Amino acid sequence: MNQSSKFLVFLVSFSSFFVISYSTAILPSNSNGTTLSVYEILNEFGLPSGLLPNSVKNFSLDEDGNFSVELKDKCYIEFAYLTYYDRVITGVLKYGSIRNLKGIQVRKFLVWLDVDEIRVDLPPANYIYFHVGWINKKLEVKQFQTVRSCEGNGISSIQQFWFDLLEVPTPLRELPILLTE
Repeated sequence: MNQSSKFLVFLVSFSSFFVISYSTAILPSNSNGTTLSVYEILNEFGLPSGLLPNSVKNFSLDEDGNFSVELKDKCYIEFAYLTYYDRVITGVLKYGSIRNLKGIQVRKFLVWLDVDEIRVDLPPANYIYFHVGWINKKLEVKQFQTVRSCEGNGISSIQQFWFDLLEVPTPLRELPILLTE
């Protein structure tokens, strides 16, 4: 092997090492040195832990705040709105917010809308804000404090919507008719 070939091999090896090292996820740990759960990380960033379902299979977070969460399966949870979680959720985690969010949708009537951003007031207060396109929805944060289980496939909630919409109201008891002569 000549000098230029050795240099080329060294350069490729060094570049590969740098790229692999830079792209490796940084998972925060606590004072004991154990890796924090994704729910603890949400709390560390001022967000409620119940933003994600209890079916997280894997997650990663890099030093720029880019994160990826892998769920065991697609998931539905009923908050103020029926919420859909895709199998993979990505975004940028900053203190008090998740931006560039992909993989979470909410249902308004029969339309599914992408949630682009989630944020809380700083310091964390009683409200959380969901940015859905150009719409901002303010919700009470207490419904997101506990981590919830997935609720089937969301079909039962859609069926309930139609039953409620199409239900014929129960007639009131007939009022006595006053006879006048």
